[in-house]
Amino acid sequence: MNYISAPPALLPARAGVGFKPEHFDGIAAERQPLGFFEVHAENYMGAGGVPHAQLRFLRERYALSLHGVGLSIGSPEPLDRDHLSRLRRLCALYQPESFSEHLAWSSHGGVYFNDLLPLPYTEETLAGVAAHVDETQTALGGRILIENPATYVRFSQSDIPETEFLAELARRTGCGLLLDLNNVFVSARNHGESALGYLASFPLRSVGEIHLAGFFDASEEAAAPLLIDSHGATVADEVVSLFEWTIEQTGPLPTLIEWDNDVPDWPVLLAEAMKAQDRLRHAERGYARRLDRRAL
Repeated sequence: MNYISAPPALLPARAGVGFKPEHFDGIAAERQPLGFFEVHAENYMGAGGVPHAQLRFLRERYALSLHGVGLSIGSPEPLDRDHLSRLRRLCALYQPESFSEHLAWSSHGGVYFNDLLPLPYTEETLAGVAAHVDETQTALGGRILIENPATYVRFSQSDIPETEFLAELARRTGCGLLLDLNNVFVSARNHGESALGYLASFPLRSVGEIHLAGFFDASEEAAAPLLIDSHGATVADEVVSLFEWTIEQTGPLPTLIEWDNDVPDWPVLLAEAMKAQDRLRHAERGYARRLDRRAL
């Protein structure tokens, strides 16, 4: 099997974790065997203080990914220019190896929602999202990554499959994609579809980062299949299997462990990242063997 050729990622093709301030002392105690840390950009748009002191410490020692949750890039309304300006200043200050955002919207009419909301997949929506991605990339001076969403409902007017929507978005704008495999599994289960089938049609050549996380099974309460992208548990075996399949196709990619709720002690989160790192090493060895066979 040949690797799918993807654009070079600026983040190292190793495991990383989302930074939580309660873990800072454990992280600072010794050099960590991680490729990078990721933070939510909106948590660092204020001036100075302990958050920035901790982020400077990380930036000086590790690769850094900024992950946005508030740009509302899927909204039909114009981007919030003040928010974009704050984001530009933050990126200029810390020079992250990567910036990513969600294929979602979270504001309307000046009201901001504490959620990432879905959008209809139509040509009109695609044109609007592409314009917002272009504007963001121009403002930041580089390529951004767009993350596939976890979804619980669909719009009847959608006439473009999600994977085709993302592929065309990447083609039009030159953006990369952040492949969240927990989102893939959650959405597939919620809609009664195949997660592997989704991945088989995903534009893997555009993937610059992978996210892994845990979910909450709310099927009993809902009296129907319902998984919630909770980021509050270890990575499920089903998601691990999707990860192994993906990196067999692509080779090692920067891979983040997200754990935002019921946050465990630092050694637990680090151990979860090391499991992902072991799988990345295995994928790398497989790639090397295939290269050797082709060279014969």
